[in-house]
Amino acid sequence: MTTVIPFGPQHPVLPEPVSLKLELDNDVVVGALPSLGYVHRGLEKFIDTKDYNQTTYICERICGICSALHGITYTKAVEKLFDVEVPERAEYIRVIVGELNRVHSHLLWLGLFADGFGFESLFYECWKYREPVLDVLERICGNRVIHSISRVGGVSKDLTKEQIDMILKMLDTVESQVKDLEKVFVNNYTVKKRTVGLATMSKQLAYEAGTVGPTLRGSGVSSDLRESADWDIYRDLGFKPVVEKDGDCYSRTLVRVKELYESIKIIRNAISKLPNGDIATPIKGFPTGEAIMRTEQPRGEVVYYVKGNGTKNLERLKIRTPTFANIPSLLLTLPGVKLADVPIVVLTIDPCISCTER
Repeated sequence: MTTVIPFGPQHPVLPEPVSLKLELDNDVVVGALPSLGYVHRGLEKFIDTKDYNQTTYICERICGICSALHGITYTKAVEKLFDVEVPERAEYIRVIVGELNRVHSHLLWLGLFADGFGFESLFYECWKYREPVLDVLERICGNRVIHSISRVGGVSKDLTKEQIDMILKMLDTVESQVKDLEKVFVNNYTVKKRTVGLATMSKQLAYEAGTVGPTLRGSGVSSDLRESADWDIYRDLGFKPVVEKDGDCYSRTLVRVKELYESIKIIRNAISKLPNGDIATPIKGFPTGEAIMRTEQPRGEVVYYVKGNGTKNLERLKIRTPTFANIPSLLLTLPGVKLADVPIVVLTIDPCISCTER
């Protein structure tokens, strides 16, 4: 006999309204079915009432954690429709803001993951270390959450020398703090006991299930869109994907911890190579044709499809978010997991239902 119980959408551990129907044999999961749609906002339809510039603001509000990369991905997709070349300085500023976005997202996730274990003090420490990153983003962009710096043709704000010095000083502080966090997340007995060997996903399964981001790289697949042709700039910044091979919850944690160091390195290199010049290219006319843009968000690959018809409004906007891609692999790894460990497994894909349902 098996028992079916609901998990979510309201749960003390879950930061997002994830809803799963779990089939249990005693306290072991033997099956799982998702139920989505609790926070659907219809944003892809909402863009019918906005022109292609105003749509940037809509895309940035799909997710408050990775809003900068949503805006950057959308604007780069529309720039393909215009076949416009963005100034190099603007591209570097996008990289700097995007990686700052990744740093604060991973620190936020580490805090939530600590909360999943019941490590409340560690939860507060992670979020305390995240605050200076948000302060810097506020100084650069004017906002702590919705950063709104990317525009079709470039960026809306330049970096001053004072802001650059502030970023570098903050990175030095955050890097030393991450080293302290690493001692806990990598070496702590309780963390390893709860994560090593839990919900293991093989390299082949991760690839065949369409998994993306740190969840995919935690299973040994070296796939990161920062290496793609759409982001040539990353090759000049010494970027290397972070990959772990064991495919369990511990490996997925290690990937995110190590990516913090990688993002800090990228920001420093981008600042050291920041070229002079304009920050935007004037855009004339209206978008026509179709274009796809893919970007590596903190949670993984996001895909933007845009279609213009020669008017100020886009004819179609379609978005595939990383959480949507990672839910199938989550469902495949839950069988065999004890009920008490389900929150840990769910958190290791870093779910964002706000992104997924839009």
